[in-house]
Amino acid sequence: MSNHDASVELGAFVKIEHHNIALLFCNYLLSQNISAKVLSEDNTFVIYCDIHQQDQAKDIFENFIKQPHHPKYQQAAWDNAEVSQLKSNEPSVVSQFKEQFFRHAGIVTLVVFAICWFTFILGELGWQRDVFNKIGFFNHLTMANLLEQPYRLIGPAFFHFTWLHIIFNTMWWWQIGGSIERTLGKGALINLFLVSAIISNVGQFIVSGPSFGGLSGVVYALFGYVWWYDWLAPEKGLTISKPIVGFLLFFMLLGFANVLPVNMANTAHLLGLLSGCGLAWIKIKYAKS
Repeated sequence: MSNHDASVELGAFVKIEHHNIALLFCNYLLSQNISAKVLSEDNTFVIYCDIHQQDQAKDIFENFIKQPHHPKYQQAAWDNAEVSQLKSNEPSVVSQFKEQFFRHAGIVTLVVFAICWFTFILGELGWQRDVFNKIGFFNHLTMANLLEQPYRLIGPAFFHFTWLHIIFNTMWWWQIGGSIERTLGKGALINLFLVSAIISNVGQFIVSGPSFGGLSGVVYALFGYVWWYDWLAPEKGLTISKPIVGFLLFFMLLGFANVLPVNMANTAHLLGLLSGCGLAWIKIKYAKS
């Protein structure tokens, strides 16, 4: 790690065999204001930290090594957003990315991610209209249509119109959805996806008709869920940083202000956010009752 004060004296603290585990611990030390870095030595990864803070680092390490994959350590790595500088034997960028990608995401996160990209690639190959006609929202919301094709209630969440659209949505889905699935389990993420997709899609249809698509209503539900969960039950370790909260709220406001160069499904964003906040409140209230 290169993010440390040059005036701080660093000493070897602990050796860790796995690169990603070493990075997670180093990033967590940095988040606790302990200067640290990772170096590759003799096919292992050595954590160096401030020699005057090694007693504190020892206490942290004892908790860390019991649950190295706890979400709070992963969150610290994302918030720190640092890249390690290894002297030798550094794994390739591609292999690091693949390991991190699959480690963070559970099966539900990956399946939704894959469906979104599969439908998008089909569209890029020339079948966009056909795909939209198959999974888009009902032209008319009637009981007969609901019974015949209920999947159309959530279908628009999988359909994206542009590269920017799908990259933005699936990036946040992987990041926030992966954290929810790893912390609370598959059932929590499935429930959140289904409820928020239906609420945001129905609301957007009522306001603007059936010509819409994208995972952004669900993404805002994930954001609202983690935001309130962190606020109501911080001990669970499901957190989201304040800059991300500010960015996503500001982005939603820009959509309502109609100053962005693309058409935004503003109703879906708002209803998704509210449904996520509401589900978090219900989850916490039920858990405490």
